[in-house]
Amino acid sequence: MISSRQPEKRPSVLLFDLGGVLVENKHIVDGLGAFLDRPLDEETVRERWLRSASARDFERGRISPGIFATRFLREWGAQSDPQAFLDALVSWLGEPYPGATEVVARLRGDHHVSCLTNCNELHWAKLATFTRNFDSAFSSHLAGEVKPDAEAFEVVLNSLQVRPENVRFFDDSRSNVEGAEAVGIRGFHVAGIRGLRECLESEGLL
Repeated sequence: MISSRQPEKRPSVLLFDLGGVLVENKHIVDGLGAFLDRPLDEETVRERWLRSASARDFERGRISPGIFATRFLREWGAQSDPQAFLDALVSWLGEPYPGATEVVARLRGDHHVSCLTNCNELHWAKLATFTRNFDSAFSSHLAGEVKPDAEAFEVVLNSLQVRPENVRFFDDSRSNVEGAEAVGIRGFHVAGIRGLRECLESEGLL
């Protein structure tokens, strides 16, 4: 059966995760490994972080960095001075991938280009220069909602006054992609700038 509600041939909004898609963040795996009793693979770390109660509260702007560090270390069974952990946390977020700024600039000619990232006040400050390249930018710690929760995507939809079928979303977490699709946004699981480029090209967006 053909749906009576047809999506636009070209989406009006392109919505991107930052870490792991446009910004290098692989240091989090090795970085966290230094605080844990046993090593964890990248996908396990990413998914466990998404479910972490302390990380969710920190990335929703509900607790201070100091409280987060204390709670997180206890939650993960890690032994460290909280301030040393926070110092390390800031360093785990890398720089934008080479070519990331250029990709965003090219896409802005035909689309509203935005980002939706699970972030905290420390990392958001570090990303300030890069996020100026977007038409709009959404961080969980300011929105008060985190991916993959539906409410995080609804913040974007309501703010931009756009229908879900007119948005394309790109993230390196399968859980976040599934969260976007649950509210009607077409999602793409991509990893790094190369994977993103390939996806955009295959969709005729770049």
